[in-house]
Amino acid sequence: MLEPFGITPLCINGSCRKLSDYTRLYFNNPSTISEELLTYSFAWMAMFATAYVFGKRDHMRMTFVVDKLAPAQRKVLEIVLEILVIAFAVIVLIYGGFNIMGLTMTQKTASLGVMMGQVYAVVPISGILIAIYGILNVVDLCKGYERKEEEEK
Repeated sequence: MLEPFGITPLCINGSCRKLSDYTRLYFNNPSTISEELLTYSFAWMAMFATAYVFGKRDHMRMTFVVDKLAPAQRKVLEIVLEILVIAFAVIVLIYGGFNIMGLTMTQKTASLGVMMGQVYAVVPISGILIAIYGILNVVDLCKGYERKEEEEK
């Protein structure tokens, strides 16, 4: 579901990088618009990619402690960890993201003239997605769904 939201900023990112390189190389005058768009599209891409990997449960994990637990204990620990991720998403990303959006809605970016609150909108959006995916992951864990790599063992 989130692939287009991650790929679109990546394409914008690549195009802006090329435009910036060409204007710097051929006109000896880097495009400030493309530099700013590059920065913000990278931030959006990173936040959507984070939500995507949390949804797939493919984020980086250190499983050396979890692997030593019995299956029932592992399940409980994974549910607790998902609840902690949901709490982080709600408190920091959603609540904090809406607060920072409100504080920066009067500020405009230097080159693009876009409200900074609109740039920061990706924080609560990705927080909402991470929280939704976290809830779905808890439901899957409660139903007995195992991660792919655990099924392969």
